[in-house]
Amino acid sequence: MTSGRAAPVRSLVTDIKIWARGLRRDAHAVYLAAHDTRVPWYAKTLAIAVAGYALSPVDLIPDFIPVLGYIDDLIIVPLGIAVVVSLIPNEVMAEYRTKADEARQRPRSRGAAIVIVAIWISGAAALGWAGYAYWNR
Repeated sequence: MTSGRAAPVRSLVTDIKIWARGLRRDAHAVYLAAHDTRVPWYAKTLAIAVAGYALSPVDLIPDFIPVLGYIDDLIIVPLGIAVVVSLIPNEVMAEYRTKADEARQRPRSRGAAIVIVAIWISGAAALGWAGYAYWNR
């Protein structure tokens, strides 16, 4: 005998997977659209920043930090992509969504990874300096 609750759980998991694939596709589409002349400069600037962060292998908040580590993955990235998509003309976004669907490999942003690593190193250095100054009084 099967439980009536199994179907909604599978449906929810399936919906989340579809949403995540769409988000990944939109991140790639935003990256591609950032190089199009039909996109306004302010949308390009934000698109490059959001796509670079979304496609970067390094997170600003590492995932091993409880709760906070997943905030960027669950809130910041989707919100940034939604804002950028709203700034890009619909026909341009539709074109690049199609291209992103056809692409097999996600682009990697080494520049964004370098910036995020530099932020972490700067933060660690500042924290170390503050700790040294505090305990060496």
